[in-house]
Amino acid sequence: MSPAARRGVLALDHGTKRTGLACTDALRITRTPLDPFHGPGDSPALFAAVEAVLSERDIDTLLVGWPCNMDGSDGPRAADVGAFAARLAARFPRLRVLCHDERLTTKAAEELLRESGHRGRDARARRDSWSALVLLDDWLRSGEPATRPIVERPNSNLGSPRPKPDAERGVP
Repeated sequence: MSPAARRGVLALDHGTKRTGLACTDALRITRTPLDPFHGPGDSPALFAAVEAVLSERDIDTLLVGWPCNMDGSDGPRAADVGAFAARLAARFPRLRVLCHDERLTTKAAEELLRESGHRGRDARARRDSWSALVLLDDWLRSGEPATRPIVERPNSNLGSPRPKPDAERGVP
């Protein structure tokens, strides 16, 4: 996608109790953790919260953290996250919905929070959105790959309807 045509990205660290949110602008200059959504990951209120963010920001890509084991295989929550991403794609058909490997994002977020002076309850309250921020930063640094697309769009090279494990995509 050309820099002139792209818009912002909203990253989501999907969870069963909280979902972290972070975004970047079209120029990829600012990356911001947003307030996390507190509630079940399959809640209609979560989709309303995403819609509220989309109404406030110029977003064209939803980036969902894909739970991988350390060996690159799908983690235990992969089915839930895949279903969530598919519901996002159905609810927001004009947006790209991509999944990106979220291994160690929580660990990296906790380290960033410590370095920034956030401790205890304050750090725990911010952890999910900072994990989404780490996910977003990792995706941007890796060249914004169209990895693990959820649905194939007409006239698009986004790939298969089901996210593929890294090993099937030739990624070590």
